[in-house]
Amino acid sequence: MENKEIEILLVEDSIHDAELTIHALKKNNVASHVIHLKDGAAALDFLFGRGKYKERNLDNKPKVILLDLKMPKVNGLEVLEKITTNELTQKIPVVVLTSSKEHPDVEKAYKLGANSYIVKPVDFENFRKAVNDLGIYWLHLNQSL
Repeated sequence: MENKEIEILLVEDSIHDAELTIHALKKNNVASHVIHLKDGAAALDFLFGRGKYKERNLDNKPKVILLDLKMPKVNGLEVLEKITTNELTQKIPVVVLTSSKEHPDVEKAYKLGANSYIVKPVDFENFRKAVNDLGIYWLHLNQSL
């Protein structure tokens, strides 16, 4: 795998939602380097250099992780916990971008260290705007470590 700059790691099992997210980020040149992974297990392998990502330069961290909660193999809350409790990844901002409005999910995500929790808008234009705005904030306005 190439070790180029990673702006956003998108962890999303819905191909449709992933395509919309990537399109929204690239349309206005908010982000050009987006890595999309389809489940939590692949995200953990990528972040910690395991499996097919064992040759990846772990110093090349994403500027922000967009994380869905309801995914196969390893769910988003489990991924979030592993990210926020490991020195290698705990300083990477994690934005939960999910369809779940359930209070226990929101509460648990923040308790585990999520930097933001956004419920995916159902309407296409609102979804596009929300993703564009969060990309601008996390990549261009936010000062990261």
